[in-house]
Amino acid sequence: MARFEYDLHVHTTASDGVLTPPEIISLAGLCGLRGIAITDHDTVEGLLDPQLFRLAAERNIQLISGIEINTDFEDEEVHILGYFINIEHTGLLNRLREIEQARLERSAKIIDRLHNLSVDIDPVRVRQVAGSGTVGRPHIAQVMIENGYAATIKEAFEKYLGRGKPAYVPRYRLLPREAINLIKLAGGVPILAHPGLIRNRLVIDKIMQMGIKGLEVFYPEHTGSQISQLLNLAVQKQMIITGGSDFHGTENTRNQMGCAGLDALSFQQFIQRIQNSD
Repeated sequence: MARFEYDLHVHTTASDGVLTPPEIISLAGLCGLRGIAITDHDTVEGLLDPQLFRLAAERNIQLISGIEINTDFEDEEVHILGYFINIEHTGLLNRLREIEQARLERSAKIIDRLHNLSVDIDPVRVRQVAGSGTVGRPHIAQVMIENGYAATIKEAFEKYLGRGKPAYVPRYRLLPREAINLIKLAGGVPILAHPGLIRNRLVIDKIMQMGIKGLEVFYPEHTGSQISQLLNLAVQKQMIITGGSDFHGTENTRNQMGCAGLDALSFQQFIQRIQNSD
């Protein structure tokens, strides 16, 4: 059973997760969760099937429409979560299509670099692994494992795909302010994801001045000290407090569904703060 009742950071096959959206709902039910937010990277494709919300309701699970937009700022990867977004908003969908095209071009460059390193990856197989989701480095890593070039996704990133490694290609640069504004444009609430992973505290301070509405305080990789500091910061700045597992699949034991999130009371406060936000 899950440690928390609400997991507000979950990925599906629409981006780089290993379970389909219906499988995510089923697992959430098995874990005893009362609510989840599907927050795929740079896409809302996993939420577009109305049957998904009916399935969640049948399981007594509150499903929140979300997204996690990847951005870069001052040599830091900064992820912005968006909750309760309008998944049919034209402006949002058009911008996400542009980002998806940039991801495809980046993946092609990564595969070319791997080829130059005598690591032969079939782009068609990568597309097959990605399925209906946006092609990304985790899908390339899975094909590398299939072909015997790495034993795990972690090894593929550490040897080839991670930042500073020989096959790394910088991604399309989207700034945090643009992601925040895009989420607001679609009627959503922007939250700074896993701020404890940001090395430069000044970056957190600057992003908080860009219109962010809250902080993801409860996260599997945050230390107890970081959680205390982030809680104090959120209270001091009157920000919304969220939490989630960042679940991608069963391979990563640290980020299992429901291992981080909000309890019932904290979730009620989360909803109230969102309703009272601008």
